Amino acid sequence: MKVLAIECSSLSAGVAVTEDSKVLGESFVNVGLTHSQTLMPMVEGVLKSTATDIKGIDVLSVSAGPGSFTGVRIGVSALKGLAYSQDKPCYAVSSLESIAYPFKSFDGVVCSVMDARCNQVYTAFFENGKRISDDDAVLINDLKEKIVALNKKVLLAGDAVNLVYNKLKDEIDNIYLPSSQMQYAHASSVALLTFEKLSSGEKTVNSKELLPVYLRLPQAQRELNNKKLKGE
Repeated sequence: MKVLAIECSSLSAGVAVTEDSKVLGESFVNVGLTHSQTLMPMVEGVLKSTATDIKGIDVLSVSAGPGSFTGVRIGVSALKGLAYSQDKPCYAVSSLESIAYPFKSFDGVVCSVMDARCNQVYTAFFENGKRISDDDAVLINDLKEKIVALNKKVLLAGDAVNLVYNKLKDEIDNIYLPSSQMQYAHASSVALLTFEKLSSGEKTVNSKELLPVYLRLPQAQRELNNKKLKGE
């Protein structure tokens, strides 16, 4: 099974092509450019460098959120366009699950954390490669209580690791950080997760059925709702 995967749910962006459990090629950038500038050239580059024709791709996959509203929207929209034009099936992966994927062998619990602004993070817990909590948006102080209740070693991963670690390191002594290059989600993890999920019996969707996952309303919508409540 050949999978083309897109990951741009945070500040970084990536594209990967895999065949079953083998990574054929991957591109990753974290330079602050908008994903609309970088994403499609990266898709074209990875396909070219792996000598892969888009027609030979079996499934198109994307990290569909939670995460940056703009990044998630761009990633899902780009994949929907590719899928529609090529009549390819799609699969959506949780951004938080893809972040935790490389740490399946960690002797403890992996806590994925993505910056949700306003002292909040998107988060989920994983142990031995298995999900043990749903994706959620919580205050960092509430996350502290969840980590303490686990009473296990906890590895933080994701774009909010430094934010969370710096706030909690003096209060919790069993939290750890990965190396800096492993703090971000990678498209290869999205692709490999897709292969595992589909091999275990999960189903693809078509381009119309593929949707982003937002755990909170975008800031602009929240501000509009607040104005309506105030009668402005």
